[in-house]
Amino acid sequence: MTIAEELAKKQREVSVAEFFERNRHLLGFDNKKKALLTVVKEAVDNSLDACEEARILPEISVEIIDMSNDRFRIVVEDNGPGIVKKQIPNIFAKLLYGSKFHSFKQARGQQGIGISAAVLYAQLTTGRPARITSKISKAHPAEYVELHLDTQKNAPEIVKEEQVQWNKEHGTKIEMDISATYVKGDQSVDTYLKETAIVNPHATIVYTNPKAEQFVFPRATDKLPKQAVEIKPHPEGVELGRMQKMLKITECRTLQSFLTQEFSRVGPNTAKEICQNSSLLPQQKPCELQLADIERLMEGIKKTKIMAPPTDCVVPIGEELLEKGLKKEVPAEFYVSVSRSPAVYRGTPFVIETALAYGGSQPADQPINILRFANRVPLLYQQSACASFKSVIGTNWKPYGLQQSQGASPIGPMTLAVHLASVWPPFTSEAKEAIAHYPEIVKEIKLALQECGRKLGLYVNRKRRAQEEQERINIFEVYIPEVASTIAELSGEKKEKLAESLQKMLAKNKEFIAKSKGESVKKELPEKNAPEEQISLRKFAESDEND
Repeated sequence: MTIAEELAKKQREVSVAEFFERNRHLLGFDNKKKALLTVVKEAVDNSLDACEEARILPEISVEIIDMSNDRFRIVVEDNGPGIVKKQIPNIFAKLLYGSKFHSFKQARGQQGIGISAAVLYAQLTTGRPARITSKISKAHPAEYVELHLDTQKNAPEIVKEEQVQWNKEHGTKIEMDISATYVKGDQSVDTYLKETAIVNPHATIVYTNPKAEQFVFPRATDKLPKQAVEIKPHPEGVELGRMQKMLKITECRTLQSFLTQEFSRVGPNTAKEICQNSSLLPQQKPCELQLADIERLMEGIKKTKIMAPPTDCVVPIGEELLEKGLKKEVPAEFYVSVSRSPAVYRGTPFVIETALAYGGSQPADQPINILRFANRVPLLYQQSACASFKSVIGTNWKPYGLQQSQGASPIGPMTLAVHLASVWPPFTSEAKEAIAHYPEIVKEIKLALQECGRKLGLYVNRKRRAQEEQERINIFEVYIPEVASTIAELSGEKKEKLAESLQKMLAKNKEFIAKSKGESVKKELPEKNAPEEQISLRKFAESDEND
């Protein structure tokens, strides 16, 4: 037997579950602290998506129970539509199984990996099965399933299934025991849920941490986000290999019908123009196109002016709700938000939104707090690799009243949120922790930041001028007795009356400054004879001119 034949015997197919079993760091399970966050994140993201698809205001409960020895029980429960019994094993214990990968619309989960990867991690670290309870309506019983994931076959392995009593009309609950570490901080479950509440103001989240402390993040609005509409791919975002595959499997009989039915923004006239620019016949059969023909087709698409893809597949948070979410969780004195018009990268629609909270008790001598989001999901890791962070430090914040060294994060009492809403966010890894540096995305983020910055600059400058005016008033207030005495000598008026008039003027100036700061101040003196005050000052002016 030859060496090649011996080597061939050792070669075999690797299941996707086996691959991620050995490379779990690619999914966000590279350390115990991060693993705890990833498990909670995947379960909460699924719950939010399910509730929104069913048009139900989300009410989500998250509980983390410390079982000692670095073992924790994660319990996530929602009031969503529930899951039918036969789908429970595949959804929770089969990698790359889901309903959103092929749909061209905005969603949190897309690849069918997240929650099943969390079940796999629980299985690897504690050996205990995941426990799922689901109820689809009041008329149906609750289904309880315990399951493992068979990594060799990438298939679910049911340990136990039965019907149980559950005092809930509909919803899903998942329990997993995992090996993890709980630590508070910027990259903790606590921070993730707080930031989730900011960009999901329609959700109520109840969180119980391992120390049995309960936190409630109430919803700020009873209005559900609009439902994203599924669209077809845009021809400008399709690469040659994918075009080749689409032409092979399409049921369309002509190239013209293929272009109009398989792509968005391509009507009969546009399809004919593409064929003309490609030197191809509109009646040609798609399956008969050779590689050279497909290359000409791609060039014809580039030469043809095609409308940008429709944007109803993307649902941004909106300026008002993003600002409400930020106000709910970040105490400050000034808020502003900006939602850009939809843009496109590689034929994929996206919307950039930014918001900031300035002042309050936030530290003025520390770098600003940057919150990054994609499709309403917080991004807590790989900040320096993210397009959002690069855009923030690449923006000049000095004209807007913040300190900043070159190539560094600005310093000041501010929290800044950057949100990308897209059909397919370009994450840098399967763990979905950072956004790739597409020039179109970076440009839109910077434009949104500059718009927010200009509004911040107006507020900061107005506040600075008010403070300077206040300092001048304070100095003048100290010398009122001496000024009144001098004016009395020159005009012959009573010193006490002049001092009272000057105090009234001072009180009015203080009131005006307080209004410019958005504050309310009690008047130090009652409104009396305003005409008398004017007469006294006019007399002083006349005597000064005579002297």
